[in-house]
Amino acid sequence: MDSMNEAGVSNTIASPGTETTGIVKNDGSCIPLRKLGSFEIPAIITGMWQVAGGHGTIDVKKAVNEMKLYAFAGLGVFDMADIYGPAEEIYGMFCKEYWGSKPIRGFTKFVPRYGNSGADTRPVVEAGIDRSRKRMGVATLDMVQFHWWDYSDRRYCDAMKWLYTLQQEGKIKELGLTNFDTEHMAKIVEDCGIPVVSNQVAYSIIDTRPEKKMVAWCLQHNVLLLAYGTLLGGFLSEKYLGRPEPRRPDLTTSSLSKYKYVIDQWGGWALFQELLLALSQIANKYRVSISNVAVRFIADKPAVAAVIVGARLSISEHIASNQAAYSFPGLDEGDVALIQSVVKKGSELPGDCGDEYR
Repeated sequence: MDSMNEAGVSNTIASPGTETTGIVKNDGSCIPLRKLGSFEIPAIITGMWQVAGGHGTIDVKKAVNEMKLYAFAGLGVFDMADIYGPAEEIYGMFCKEYWGSKPIRGFTKFVPRYGNSGADTRPVVEAGIDRSRKRMGVATLDMVQFHWWDYSDRRYCDAMKWLYTLQQEGKIKELGLTNFDTEHMAKIVEDCGIPVVSNQVAYSIIDTRPEKKMVAWCLQHNVLLLAYGTLLGGFLSEKYLGRPEPRRPDLTTSSLSKYKYVIDQWGGWALFQELLLALSQIANKYRVSISNVAVRFIADKPAVAAVIVGARLSISEHIASNQAAYSFPGLDEGDVALIQSVVKKGSELPGDCGDEYR
């Protein structure tokens, strides 16, 4: 099982100008590889949040086989968490069975229980990391992304220091954050002195909270963003173009329920239809899908290392669709202007990244 490039590459801004090699497909498309800490990762990461529940019953054997297909296609970086149900165990099973030449990586998270009185101690932190190592079947975790529920509980710095200690001891390769706002990300890096390579945050055409303060800070401090929610749980697709507003019973997954609320916050269903129509015009221009346009719109933003596209493993896969996101040169100024002309009709989502979790 090959490993990705670990040749001490520097953490640079992820943009088309700083991409390295690419994963070339039979159709001539090329998914770029981007530098993230000591890694080179594809600009599209496969998300495993859907494994946690609320997205249908998972057939584990079929899920493992589908993960192999993602890896064979060059989409072998998987994002998961210690709280995503059986995600880490499924990744561990996949690692045992994968024999391909394309490199694979597993990015997980350390999410202490809310109010855990020992979350700032080595025994609790190390037990969590060791549990993930055992589940995933690896001696060293590729990436651990740290989440903290309550900023008024200032022990997050102590917990992060223990993660850094475990990194120095070889149990973790890279450290990142997840759903941290700009202020507290800065405290981790500048005040606590803990180097991180990334922050995983919601970022989409209509959820532009990272652009308020976070992107500028990241560019200044060489921290990159891993963007999730870019497809709004599947709403940014032809499936919903020209369709009536879904009722609560129509929201059949946790993602649809979550992102319907985001759409309502931004501008509502009628305005969202206007956005889908604009995206459809652009998609037709390049002979791709609305989802492809939505992914490229965020993937090509400053400070974005990769977009995380969720996979309902064993239920539906999106390998060809993900590849098609790089089958065209990218959005031109006219495309961006058309999208922005609709987006600005809505309301800017309040607050900073991750506020919805606190």
